Amino acid sequence: MCGRYATTTNPATLAVELDALDEATPGTSSDKGFNPNYNVAPTNQVLTVVERHDRDHPEDPATLRIRAMRWGLIPPWSKASEPGIPAKGKPLFNARADKAATTASFRDAVKKRRCLVPMDGWYEWVTESEGPGKAVKQPFFMSRADGGRLYMAGLWSVWRDRSLGDDAKPLLSCTILTTDAVGDLTKIHDRMPLPMPREHWAAWLDPDHPAPEELLETPGAEAVSDILIRPVPSLVNSVRNNGPELLAEVDEKAGQISLI
Repeated sequence: MCGRYATTTNPATLAVELDALDEATPGTSSDKGFNPNYNVAPTNQVLTVVERHDRDHPEDPATLRIRAMRWGLIPPWSKASEPGIPAKGKPLFNARADKAATTASFRDAVKKRRCLVPMDGWYEWVTESEGPGKAVKQPFFMSRADGGRLYMAGLWSVWRDRSLGDDAKPLLSCTILTTDAVGDLTKIHDRMPLPMPREHWAAWLDPDHPAPEELLETPGAEAVSDILIRPVPSLVNSVRNNGPELLAEVDEKAGQISLI
């Protein structure tokens, strides 16, 4: 699974890098709400990459767009708990890639609302023994060895409180697809977020055609061969902690699991 990750980009920078439209920066406020986040948790606002047609000119080619979404997909048919507020339910921040196409909450998104979720890396926890009857959960951070950005496959949805009629505002939300872990990542967890290589972006983001089924399959170990796995401070265990210190080097004894 992927329940925490880190991202230090902002929508303006991402838009320039990808030659995309920045639809995430609110008004003229420079990246308000999208400061570096070293402890992204479900229900946080996150950045996504989508490819969509212009609403006023649907005949024009689709373009890449950077959008802000709630992490935790809200199915379009969800009811409202109060005007404009969706009812609370199970936080759908992950979706199994092998089952998403047949799962009610995700199957519509698989057909026409696929996205990329950019991140610096993600966290997982490994339970380690500290002696008889003592165990601790050691956090690990998975990132590209060269420091580059990762792009994970995701799905997104649009929710509106239909009872509000024309006053209903759209709420965008997303989920990160997961698959069986491969390579050295199997020593950390049996699941991992599904990476989406750049050469498959066009097919994955295409709003006019379904994605090839093979893009939802578990990739080979080569897909994560450049992933660096390292132990990080237990500060990340609390969502109240958020800063570069979460990615600091820790004493070698902190990570007892063998990754060799």
